[in-house]
Amino acid sequence: MKIAGVFHETSEGVHPSEVLFYNDLMKLGVKCLLTFALSVLISACIKQKNDALLLATFTENDVEVSIRLEANTDGNHFLLATFIPPNGHHLYSKDIPLTGVEGLGRPTLLELSANSQMRSLGGLLECVPSEIPDFEPMELLVYPAGIVTLSLPVQLPPGNEWVDETVKVTYMSCSGNGCKAPVVGKLIPIRVPGAGMSIMGDENE
Repeated sequence: MKIAGVFHETSEGVHPSEVLFYNDLMKLGVKCLLTFALSVLISACIKQKNDALLLATFTENDVEVSIRLEANTDGNHFLLATFIPPNGHHLYSKDIPLTGVEGLGRPTLLELSANSQMRSLGGLLECVPSEIPDFEPMELLVYPAGIVTLSLPVQLPPGNEWVDETVKVTYMSCSGNGCKAPVVGKLIPIRVPGAGMSIMGDENE
């Protein structure tokens, strides 16, 4: 099959240099597609709405974590936790056991505390799907290296006052050169508005 502008057939067939040029073009195209796909995933994981309310930030074991509250156009509320591990590090799926798989890894989690006045309205959502690793144990699901955001649909506490709350986060970051110590069930104090308030309301009201 002829490809205009790329191959020129001679009596000896397709010139080898043109085959190499075509292969280089194909590799460049694949690289561009992969770069675009990665940028889309990163954007989805760090995208913040204008009406997002930042509740807390901290860094532990070289992973930056931010907790936010967002509302969608339907008025539903979501707690979000964004985890930014060091370059080249990955986090583990929210769906692996709390103690890991065969003692390896820890899940990435955002949870309400036991005495929370908020109520979970559904399961934990992830901005990027986890993957089966290329090493054993295969059940140790991992996220692609980089940023991960988890979101939890919640019902805010009743009333028109700010409420002191606590959420829990769990995570562990690893790379091909080793792992950081896990953070398990870390309690993060936050303040959330009552259900009768705008999430962008004045915290001094």
